[in-house]
Amino acid sequence: MIGFIFFVLNGLLSFAVWVIIISAILSWLVAFNVINTRNPGVYRFMDMLDRMTYPILEPFRRMLPNLGGVDISPILAILVIKGMQFYLLPLAENGLRGLLGGMA
Repeated sequence: MIGFIFFVLNGLLSFAVWVIIISAILSWLVAFNVINTRNPGVYRFMDMLDRMTYPILEPFRRMLPNLGGVDISPILAILVIKGMQFYLLPLAENGLRGLLGGMA
């Protein structure tokens, strides 16, 4: 059961990384007028991505200095999420297994 819980957590973190990547790429496409946000479908999709990524990226945006219109918060967020996936999740899983012992 513990393995399944951490599998789901890892999947959610991977989903967050992909949403951040897609949002960053689409923002570049909008900035270079490749995608038109006046299209209602595109606007709704971009709005959905912004609502999903805002809570993740906003703490990084507050910490980082203004770099003249260049937003590196997605890069830092992805690095932190990947660090959580590769280091913190396995450590937490092993610690929880050790704590619960034979009950898990």
